Amino acid sequence: MILCIDQAIPSELLSRVRTTLAGSEFRDGRETAGWHARTVKQNEQADGRRPDIAELRQEIARVLQAHSLFQMAARPKRIKPLMFSRYQPGMSYGNHVDDAVMATPQGAMRTDLSFTLFLNDPDSYDGGELLMDTTAGEQTYKLPAGGLILYPSSTLHRVEPVTRGERLAAVGWAQSQVRDPQQREILFDLDTTRRQEFDANGKTRTFDMLSKSLANLLRMWAEV
Repeated sequence: MILCIDQAIPSELLSRVRTTLAGSEFRDGRETAGWHARTVKQNEQADGRRPDIAELRQEIARVLQAHSLFQMAARPKRIKPLMFSRYQPGMSYGNHVDDAVMATPQGAMRTDLSFTLFLNDPDSYDGGELLMDTTAGEQTYKLPAGGLILYPSSTLHRVEPVTRGERLAAVGWAQSQVRDPQQREILFDLDTTRRQEFDANGKTRTFDMLSKSLANLLRMWAEV
């Protein structure tokens, strides 16, 4: 399942991120890439060791942990500290799949889901689309500032070359409580339906039965 979330973070936080990044030092993005990804990765990343950058990484993670739609789709057990990336004209990131296991301050983490949070307006730069290679063919995404796309980390994807302006984004990864993507989608659909039932009719017998099924499936599939 590929899910786009509008306004995933508050506008005030988005503004602070962009202001901070405007005065930040960026490093060669290949420093954090695997040996094969280094051959196709051409971007820059903000230095995560800076206290102001580290604070923003943590704040965005807290916001996403509290975001109901992100929670429903990802059911995150852990979120790796995200990275702020910058693409200037001529930069791109060729076809790659994210590492299955990544290092974190708390130890190794399995990556079930990847996400990109777009930080600047799509009309401020040309190119830079996030392209997914799926069974339905290639699909491109270029969301408004504050928009987030969440997708399985097993997906082959790339960032198209930027030809004008500057593309800013935050990228991150999550280990889910539910490893299997099909199971996560079933839970997401079931949770969405029960919430729609509650909004339309309140706490009905139908809502209770949907809630029971959701809880029992999560109990069956969750790894905590």
